[in-house]
Amino acid sequence: MTLWTHIQQQWRASKPRDRRALLLAAVVLGVLLLWWLAVAPALRVWRSGDAQRVALDAQYRQMVTLQARARALQALPVVSAADARLALDASLKPLGSSAQVTQQPGRITVTLKGAAAPALAQWLALHQHNPALVLQDVHLKRVDAAHDSWDGSVVLAAPTP
Repeated sequence: MTLWTHIQQQWRASKPRDRRALLLAAVVLGVLLLWWLAVAPALRVWRSGDAQRVALDAQYRQMVTLQARARALQALPVVSAADARLALDASLKPLGSSAQVTQQPGRITVTLKGAAAPALAQWLALHQHNPALVLQDVHLKRVDAAHDSWDGSVVLAAPTP
């Protein structure tokens, strides 16, 4: 005798009240399964939809802004290595003799000795978003608090000739 046949015999032999109780339990179990597998996950998605939409809108706006910046940078004229070096030398004039420049292919290192803080801050701000000379590495150390002077090095990526 198979399991299914045994279950059918037990069902027929049970009282009508027991059958109703078993049917009610099966219906309740079915409703709970339907809730856990279908309704509850859909409800969670529906409730979090507004927050997800707001987050996605913010990401979209940020990506559009970044795309506009990238297009603006692509539209800039290409600067030659010589022009970039001339622009760097001109920008270093406010720092005076405190800045020494060494150049290697694709890289310019500016070594600072006792650079005044206001002039250094202005120079760094000028090169922060310069597409011709990109800041790669900055190591600065305050050496004199009274005169607010700094030592260190700034490495810039330069266009290759």
